[in-house]
Amino acid sequence: MATVRSLTLLWPGLPWLWLRGSAAGLVLAVAFAVALDVAILCTWIWSEVVEIGFVLGLWAATAGVWLVATLSAVSAFPPALPTGRDEAAERLFIAARDAYLARDWLAAETKLRALLLVAPTDGEAQLLLATLLRRVGRLAEARSNFAALEQSDVGRQWLPVIRRELSRLDAAAAPPAGTESADGEPTLLALRTSFVTPPDPGAGDRADGERLDNHRRAA
Repeated sequence: MATVRSLTLLWPGLPWLWLRGSAAGLVLAVAFAVALDVAILCTWIWSEVVEIGFVLGLWAATAGVWLVATLSAVSAFPPALPTGRDEAAERLFIAARDAYLARDWLAAETKLRALLLVAPTDGEAQLLLATLLRRVGRLAEARSNFAALEQSDVGRQWLPVIRRELSRLDAAAAPPAGTESADGEPTLLALRTSFVTPPDPGAGDRADGERLDNHRRAA
């Protein structure tokens, strides 16, 4: 794997594009590809219509871009993403989980985001954060986090949980039957029930924590 990572240095912009999904890396990689293609065309296809001085200058510019980009990438080569938790990250996750079970949403979110800064591929932390966002009513953010985790490699072991959570979000987004009139306006019943305090969701917190522990033991 280290050899494959090192081979990305051969193409300008590829280290950041391949290893981090960087938009700037994509722009640089495409720009170098265009410059190289034009240099090849001018040398072997359009050689009769393009002056030799222009061709030499084009090759010199292409080589200069490659050299500068490669030296820059070597000096700031993206490190490998961590695949597990170290002791400090494990303590952060346990503290975040305990805060979640205690319904201290702010502390739980703060610790989870701090953990994801140092371990962005921690699927368990991403799952807990997305579940937290759903519980506090930030449904759009929760859906975005669940969808991103579902598409990632680290989310594979959590697919049943992720899909169940997405189903909950779909159910929450669907208006209850009979809450709108024929012209799409809310009925009086819907307006009245909107002022009723929803039931305490705390009963589900411990169950979520137990499911996370069960998945961790099974993984």
